Amino acid sequence: IDGPTHRAGWLRDWLAAWNAFWFAPADPLPLALVRIAVGALLSWASFVWLLDAEAFFGQSGWQRPENVWRMNDQPWQWSWYFAAGAPDTVRLLTIVTLVAAVMLTLGIATPLAAAVSLTGFISAVNRAPLNVFGFDDTLGMLLIAVLVGPAGAVLSVDRWLAPDRAAGRPSTGANLALRLIQVHLCVIYLFSGCGKLLGASWWEGTALWGAAANVQYRTLDLTWLAHHPRLVNALTLATLWWEITYAALVWPRLTRRLFLAMAVPVHLGIGLAMGMMEFGLAMLTANLAFVPAAALRHLLAPLLNRSTDPASHRA
Repeated sequence: IDGPTHRAGWLRDWLAAWNAFWFAPADPLPLALVRIAVGALLSWASFVWLLDAEAFFGQSGWQRPENVWRMNDQPWQWSWYFAAGAPDTVRLLTIVTLVAAVMLTLGIATPLAAAVSLTGFISAVNRAPLNVFGFDDTLGMLLIAVLVGPAGAVLSVDRWLAPDRAAGRPSTGANLALRLIQVHLCVIYLFSGCGKLLGASWWEGTALWGAAANVQYRTLDLTWLAHHPRLVNALTLATLWWEITYAALVWPRLTRRLFLAMAVPVHLGIGLAMGMMEFGLAMLTANLAFVPAAALRHLLAPLLNRSTDPASHRA
């Protein structure tokens, strides 16, 4: 075998696979579902901010601007709330984010709604970094993908008002946006699982009991698990195994269904038992990027208008 020729052929195959992974056209339906869920979650977050916008983002709020800059060790961190002086202006900017999030959910002027939603979200997290947790990190990642891809191509008011026969067809932009979510999600799970390996309770299989017994976090009384230590061990080690191996085993078709199915009890369990339902829903939304579009089209067939959605015939 000619060595240089063989290596050149391998490189061409690798580059072709790389280009196909990122840039092959993909059905925009999964991205549209992500858009709907992300818009709804941001709408809820914006509503919560609006309950006391001055305390969250005002000049005399819980975290003063100068403390934000000191905390981030930089003289300026961009947020439109820094330029807002009066409480009414702060409230108005929060309403802008809320309106944009609702528009994103419904798919009204989707590209503009996505851009304004992401701007408002970044402004909120930069102004109040102490309020940023896993839910916010996941929401930001999903908003970037929604902005990158044609998130309003299907299941949107835009699509209903201006039916374009090419809009719902597979596109490179949809694939790129979904791949961004998939890769980010794999990185999140891998680092989360590896981080857990630093804790002795995860090796011992008792970590979930620590969460269930924490009266400050729990919203469900799961102390009955104390009488079932083997169940606690099994659930703890299964969760750890799932997180560490997710990045490798969610891609093959043989194991993808198992790993996506396991995501539901893991994240709903966190949401119901520890009062972090927004985070759980955001992570489940990210997992939608791995669900095959054909399966989603079959499941949502009654909601899809086949006369105006040519991609539905390609499922």
